[in-house]
Amino acid sequence: MEITDRCVATVQYELRTDDGTLVHSSRTSEPLVYIHGSGKLMPGLEKALLGKRVGDKFKALVAPAEAYGPRHERLVQVVPLSAFEGVETVRPGAKFLTDTAEGSLLATVIRVEGERVTVDGNHQLAGKTLHFDLEVTEVRDATLDEIVKGDVTLG
Repeated sequence: MEITDRCVATVQYELRTDDGTLVHSSRTSEPLVYIHGSGKLMPGLEKALLGKRVGDKFKALVAPAEAYGPRHERLVQVVPLSAFEGVETVRPGAKFLTDTAEGSLLATVIRVEGERVTVDGNHQLAGKTLHFDLEVTEVRDATLDEIVKGDVTLG
């Protein structure tokens, strides 16, 4: 059986950036299990998986436009330390949700200089080409319940 819309696929993968940095490996956590065509995967990865079968091992390159999009410098801003009222320690790497005109945004503190804090609202992989090593380990038809929910029933 090949991966098509309304199929549940289980995939082992490693994700790396252009410089070879390992971002994530399903081998140290859980495999990717998803309903193909449900819109839950980045478009470039879903395109790469279409038509693959159990046992297929392959590499896929996913451009920023079909992954996390381009980097937007307007999402890097300097805010006053007072904006973090109630937070005990503000340090680089800290993540927080903030409300914007376009909805909630996960931002990361990238620098703290006295009373000024630089935050970045871009996804950490925005603007990057993603390199996937993939192996399809299972493909099956999605159940009616899974199709209606748009999510896989595990267990």
